[in-house]
Amino acid sequence: MKKNHCSLVLEPPCSDLVIDVGEVTLGERNRNELQKTQREQEKARVVQAACALLNSGGGVIRMEMKNKDEHPVEMGQDLELALRELIQSSDFQAFFEYNPQGRNFYIFVKSWSSDSFSEDTSVKPRICSLSSSLYCRSGTCVLAMDSRKAFGFLMTKKKDAKYRLNNEGSPPSKIPQIDHQNTSESNPAYRIFQMNRLTYGEILPFPESQCIEFKQFSTKNMPKYIKNLIPQYISAFANTRGGYLFIGVDDESKKVLGCAKENVDLKSLKDIIAGTISKLPLVHFCSSQPMVEYSIKIIDVFKGEELYGYLCVIKVEPFCCAVFSEDPKSWIVNNKKICSLTAKKWGDMMIDTDPELISELAEAFESQLSLSHGPPLCRPVYSKKGLEHKADLQQRLFPAHPVPSDHLRYTPESLWQELVSEHEGLEELIHRQMRPFSQGILIFSRSWAVDLNLQEKEGVLCDALLIAQNSPPILYTILGEQETGGQDYCTSTVFTLKQKLVNLGGYTGKLCVMAKVLRLRAESNTDSLGGEVSLIDYPRSYSFLGTQQAEALLQALVIVLLSFRSLLSDQLGCEVLNLLTAQQYELFSKNLRKNRELFVHGLPGSGKTIMAMKITEKIRNVFHCDPREILYVCENQPLRDTIRKMKICKAVTRKTFIKSIFKFKLIQHIIIDEAQNFRKENGDWYKKAKAITQRKKACPGILWIFLDYFQTSHLSQSGLPLLSEQYPREELTKVVRNADEIANYLQEIIQKIREHPPPNLPPEYLVMLHEAEWAPGVTGSKTIKNLNLEQMVTYIANECHRLLRNGYSPKDIAILCSTESEVNKYKDKILKEMKKRKFSQINDVSIFTEDMVDSVRRFSGLERNIVFGINPTTAETAIYNNFLLCLASRANKHLYILSLSNS
Repeated sequence: MKKNHCSLVLEPPCSDLVIDVGEVTLGERNRNELQKTQREQEKARVVQAACALLNSGGGVIRMEMKNKDEHPVEMGQDLELALRELIQSSDFQAFFEYNPQGRNFYIFVKSWSSDSFSEDTSVKPRICSLSSSLYCRSGTCVLAMDSRKAFGFLMTKKKDAKYRLNNEGSPPSKIPQIDHQNTSESNPAYRIFQMNRLTYGEILPFPESQCIEFKQFSTKNMPKYIKNLIPQYISAFANTRGGYLFIGVDDESKKVLGCAKENVDLKSLKDIIAGTISKLPLVHFCSSQPMVEYSIKIIDVFKGEELYGYLCVIKVEPFCCAVFSEDPKSWIVNNKKICSLTAKKWGDMMIDTDPELISELAEAFESQLSLSHGPPLCRPVYSKKGLEHKADLQQRLFPAHPVPSDHLRYTPESLWQELVSEHEGLEELIHRQMRPFSQGILIFSRSWAVDLNLQEKEGVLCDALLIAQNSPPILYTILGEQETGGQDYCTSTVFTLKQKLVNLGGYTGKLCVMAKVLRLRAESNTDSLGGEVSLIDYPRSYSFLGTQQAEALLQALVIVLLSFRSLLSDQLGCEVLNLLTAQQYELFSKNLRKNRELFVHGLPGSGKTIMAMKITEKIRNVFHCDPREILYVCENQPLRDTIRKMKICKAVTRKTFIKSIFKFKLIQHIIIDEAQNFRKENGDWYKKAKAITQRKKACPGILWIFLDYFQTSHLSQSGLPLLSEQYPREELTKVVRNADEIANYLQEIIQKIREHPPPNLPPEYLVMLHEAEWAPGVTGSKTIKNLNLEQMVTYIANECHRLLRNGYSPKDIAILCSTESEVNKYKDKILKEMKKRKFSQINDVSIFTEDMVDSVRRFSGLERNIVFGINPTTAETAIYNNFLLCLASRANKHLYILSLSNS
């Protein structure tokens, strides 16, 4: 992406993307009097700004009226027509509304979305473009592809490339072998291409056609003429069936005219052609990524027996993917700058689709937000089947139907009551502000900024988001009496909220969010000050008219607040989001200042590590922390490395934490994960963690500890305080990870643990099982076998071969042994056997790496779709079931427990 020239300004108290395009002449009569160049320049600025906003979540174009009319005037037909052509629709108001306000003229732009483009579900370009810069041949014409045609063309090329990869043959949509005309001796153009000499005025024995174009040489500025001529024709021929571009032939008479020899330098001509073609942007969907294939032939043109000049012929071969004449004319807002999209970025965004989940994963996950219905920047959102749908989460967390129907609902009720008890006068202040609104919902937060992954502002008592009928959403920020700077904070928060509701939550309606600051005065709660809601007067259509719009917005809000990056992202090679459960969100929403130390107990697969990561991000925003001030401590290196890659904190293992000679001077907050497997053998880690986080007695840091006694893999002292002393304590009892058959197996193991608990499992911990929920509805498999070593190695290789053939990748597989010594014993044998197999969809067998084979203990806290457990044994019989539970719970879809027999 390249920076462009329009200035992008975010002006307090404006809380939207506002692109200032400068002075523009408005009014039909005024614009007709402009010189063509000036009119086109102004139009280009407006269209470019509109395109950038359409692709970036919507916003406002501001222009200053250049003409001196004293009364408001219309925009001008040429500007309106240009905007209609941009969206390729006659429904102007579906995306644009405008309003003159004084000397300023505002155009309100709604976000682009695929489903608003066409009723034809097969034609859904993901982004808006002024020009695709893609060309094709149709008869004797070169046609520019509009968004519809470009989308269909790119989708076909992508499917063809995939077909070739999987079948090593020609794609079903490939044009019939008419391409052979380019080299067939029966093709008259080919015969001319083979000749070395022609006669001036000679009439070629064939006309222009789909694969033949005649052009004359320019008599002025030959290099510029060639550079301007070639891109469209090369793109068109390469994107269709190939063809011949004859330069030096009259297109009507078909006479050979050539170019006088004194007017052309042959070496320079060839260099210009080659250089121009080499600069054409290419977008590949195939792995080979070849360049455009072409040949240049210079044919001598004679008058009588004297050399007059030259005819130039460029033969272009059909291209495997897409050839552009230049980068498309399409823009986006990035880091508050307008950027033009490169052909590669544009192509990726244009046909961005939901990832193709293999059938078994498709059965396990349910789409919550599809790219086919969302704005250009949103990502696909999935939830595991059996968990709450976004509509269910919305009704549970943010119900849009208050009871009674003529009242506002304040939520969360518990937080509202806390805030009222903490701040005298707040209740009356809020009630007074809400009097104009009869139906809707007011959502409180101690900091909406933190909820949106922004930093908290000191002095903000709370924020409240109003979504009510006949009003745009309004975010109220309530400040203490002496606090300042609230308007900038509120505006920044509202700006982020609006952008995320569209670009993350997938809201496709017209949307603005207003910002209003209130100050709670101690001496007189009736003397509050309200900041301006907005200086821009938005159209009426930006206010909600019914509960259907409100519910759609609240469901987008659910995605904004509850989404997190899914582990599917690494497996699918693109960013995919999952949603927290309501139980997880309630834990995430806790007031960190009131819960500086917390023990979180979670059943296997309840999302403890996900919550540890989310809380780490929240700590950073609430306490304005540098990542170096937050420490994540776990037992094993693979989990440590996973957290390090996120760059949200410092991550170490428990041994490093205890043994390290470096001082933790910067550390203020600590998150402990998988604490049930910690040991006290090298030192009292809990005492050290507590000492570090409580150095500031008046304001201690955060110490949250995540654990599950059911997965304890040792009988040594853990260093944890007694369960009765682990207070305050929260529980995660909803198991969200495993397929049904694996979940049933886990419950069987837990029942065995319950009947024969190991000595280090507190008896009162078993009570948590009464609250356990297992998300049903996902198919999977559990296989238990006794095999000798040779059979086991062969079985693993064969099963991996079958699963990979069915669409899984090596990243989906973990092969877990009981101990590190067994890892070393089996690893080479297993990998060697796997590399013997031929995996047609995997070119490089080196991706079967040593990382696939690990110990159960080192893999604690991680998960895979497919897990092989090899000969599960423990030194202590008392914890065998705990060990087996830890192993089995790592598997999402397929679990194999393979024990070694003596035979």
